[in-house]
Amino acid sequence: MDNKLPRVLQPSLRLYFLLLVAFALSTFLLGDYYRILAVVQMVLLIILAVYSSISAKNRTAQLLDYLESISDGMDLTIRDTPLPVLVYNSRTNEIIWSNDRFSSIAGISKPFIEKSITDIVPQFDTDWILEGKGVCPSPISVGEQLFRVYGGMVQSEREYIATTYWVDVTEYEHVSNEYEKSRPVMLILLIDNYEDIHKGVSEKEKSILSSNIDDKIVTWAGEVGGYLCRYDRDKYFFIFEERFIDGFVEDNFSILEAVRSEIGADGIPASISIGVGKDGSTMHETFRFATLGVEMALSRGGDQAVIKNRFGFEFFGGHSMQAEKSTKVKSRIMASAFGELLSDASAVFVMGHKLGDFDAIGAAAGICCIARIKKIPAKIVIDFEHNAAQPLISLLAQLPEYRDVFISEKDALIQADNKSLLAVVDTSRPDRVESESLLLSCTRIAVIDHHRRAADYISNAVLNYHEATASSASELVTEMLQYLVENKDILPGEALALLSGIVLDTKGFSVNTGGSTFDAAAFLRRVGADLAFVKQLMQTDIAVASERYEILRSVVIYTEGVAIASSHKVLNRTSVAQAADELLNIAGVHTTFAIASEGNGAVVSARSSNGFNVQVIMEKLGGGGSSSNAGVQLPNLSAEQAVSMVERAIDEYSIEEEEQRYAAERLRVEAER
Repeated sequence: MDNKLPRVLQPSLRLYFLLLVAFALSTFLLGDYYRILAVVQMVLLIILAVYSSISAKNRTAQLLDYLESISDGMDLTIRDTPLPVLVYNSRTNEIIWSNDRFSSIAGISKPFIEKSITDIVPQFDTDWILEGKGVCPSPISVGEQLFRVYGGMVQSEREYIATTYWVDVTEYEHVSNEYEKSRPVMLILLIDNYEDIHKGVSEKEKSILSSNIDDKIVTWAGEVGGYLCRYDRDKYFFIFEERFIDGFVEDNFSILEAVRSEIGADGIPASISIGVGKDGSTMHETFRFATLGVEMALSRGGDQAVIKNRFGFEFFGGHSMQAEKSTKVKSRIMASAFGELLSDASAVFVMGHKLGDFDAIGAAAGICCIARIKKIPAKIVIDFEHNAAQPLISLLAQLPEYRDVFISEKDALIQADNKSLLAVVDTSRPDRVESESLLLSCTRIAVIDHHRRAADYISNAVLNYHEATASSASELVTEMLQYLVENKDILPGEALALLSGIVLDTKGFSVNTGGSTFDAAAFLRRVGADLAFVKQLMQTDIAVASERYEILRSVVIYTEGVAIASSHKVLNRTSVAQAADELLNIAGVHTTFAIASEGNGAVVSARSSNGFNVQVIMEKLGGGGSSSNAGVQLPNLSAEQAVSMVERAIDEYSIEEEEQRYAAERLRVEAER
C-alpha cells in the first residue's frame, strides 16, 4: 500500500494530449497521403483520451481506498468523520481529496485533481502547517462561515501530504467579537483650569461658560449612547462600550479642541484632561486605569487624553503650551510629605538624569540642604567624567558641607540600605536616571520633576512631585525649601546652584516662566544667590562655542517658523543644546531643532518659544522633555537620517493639529444645529 500513493499522484497528461493534437493537425496539412495518417493519429488519440479518463477515475478510487485504509485503526474513517476534511499536497497545494462535508461548505464538486486549495479558499495560508504548527493562527472565512483549521503533515516517500480538519466557529467568533466590542470603557474628564477661567467674572458669566462647556461635552458623549455623569463641578464620569473607542481615537479626541474654544476670565481658554481605562480584568481595574490615565494627563500639563490599558499608555492631544498653576497648595503638601519621608530615612541619596546639568545638580543641592537641617546624611550620585555641570560641582565641592557629598554610583550602591531614601530630580524616566542599579535597589523613592511625564515613568515612587508647568526642578525644590527650612539655613552656594538651574532651563528667564518662577528666583536672591556670578559660572569655552556655530551654519527654515540645523560631525551635547537655544534668536522663528552626531548615533535638541509643543514631537522619536525644551538620542543613526525622522515627526504633528481643528469645527457646527 505504501507504493500506491506515488502511482496515484501522477502528473497531468493534458499538455501531452495538446501536443499530440497539434502534431496530428500539422500532419493533416502536409498533403493527401499524410491526411490518412493524421486521421489514424486522431483515432488513436481519442482511444488514449478515453483510457486516460477511465484511469483517472480509477486513481481517484484508489486514493479513497488508500485514505480509508490508513484510518482502519480509528473509530471513524476520514470520510465519515463529522468534521469537514481536506487533504492536499503541502508542496504544490493541490487538493488530493475532501469529504462530502467540506465539499458542501466550499460549494465545490469532485474531482479535485489539479485544483489548488487557494483556488477554493483564497485566504488560506499554508505556512503554518509547513512550520509544524497544529492549528491555523486565525479563523478562515468560507462563504459566510468561519472555521478554525487544525491539521498535520505526513511524508510518504517524496510526497508531503497535509490533512486538515475544519471546525465551524462562526457562532463562537460572533459571540467573542460582540463580547470584546461591548466591554465597558471608563472615562474620567476633568476641567484643568476651572478656578482660573471662573476667577473674577460675574455669576451670570460663570453660568454661561459652565453651560457651554457642559453642552459640548454632552454633545460629544451623546453620539455613542453611553452613560455620562457630572459628579463634581469640574469632573465627569463617562462609561461606554469599547466598540466606540476607535471613533474617539480617529478624531483625536476632538472634544479637547472644542472645549479650548471656550474663553474664560482674562482671555484664558478652558482646557480638559481625559483619562480612559480599558481592557481591565475587572470593573475596579478598568476604573483604576482611567484614574491613572487622568493623572498621567495632568502630570503632562493637561489639555490631552490618555488611554491606559494593561499594556501601557497612549497619548492624544497635548499640543498646546501649558498654563501656569498659581496655587501654592501642592508645593506645601509635597514639602510636608517629603519632610516626613526624610525623618524616617537613614540617609538620602540624590541623583538626576544622565549627563547631569545645572538644573539636576541645583535641585540636588536643595535636597541636600533640607537633609542637612533634618540631620540626615545626604549624598549626590554623579558621573564625574560625563556631566554638563562640572563648574557647579567643583564650586559646591569646595564648601565644607559638601566635602564628601558627591559620590559615584558604585559607592552609592555600597552605602545604601533598606531605610535609605532615593530622591530622583529633573527626570521621571527609569532609563534616564544616573544609576538604574541604584533605582532598582532602593524601595523608598521620591521623584521631583518638571518634564511632561512619559509612558515609562518611575511608577513605584512613594512621593511624586510632578509639575509640568514649572520651569525647572530647581524651582520646585526652591518652593519646598521655603516650607522646610529657615532662610538663614540655606548656604549661598546652594542658592546659587538652585538659581543656575532655573536660569539654564528658562534660557535666562526668556522662556517657560511664570509668576512662581520669578518668586523662586527672588527668594534665592534674598538668601545670597548672585545672578551675575550665575552667568559667569555658565560661560562656555571657545571649543564649545565653535561647535555651536558649526551647527548654526547649516540652518534651514523647514516650515514657517520652524528652523532645523544639523552637523554630521561628532559634537558635544551641550553645544547642540546651545545651538537650539541660539536659533530662537532668528526673526520669525519660534521652534528650533539642532541635530548632530554623537558616538554611534545622533542627538536632537528641540526648543520652542510660542509655537509647537516640541515634547510631543520628540516623543514620536522616543524622547521627551517639556513643551518648550525637549530632546532625544537616536542610536545607530546618522545625522542625515535623524534630520529625516525629525521632519516626518514635524509633518505628523502638523497634520494632527489640523485634524484636531477640523474635528472641533465640525463639533461646533453640529452643536449650533
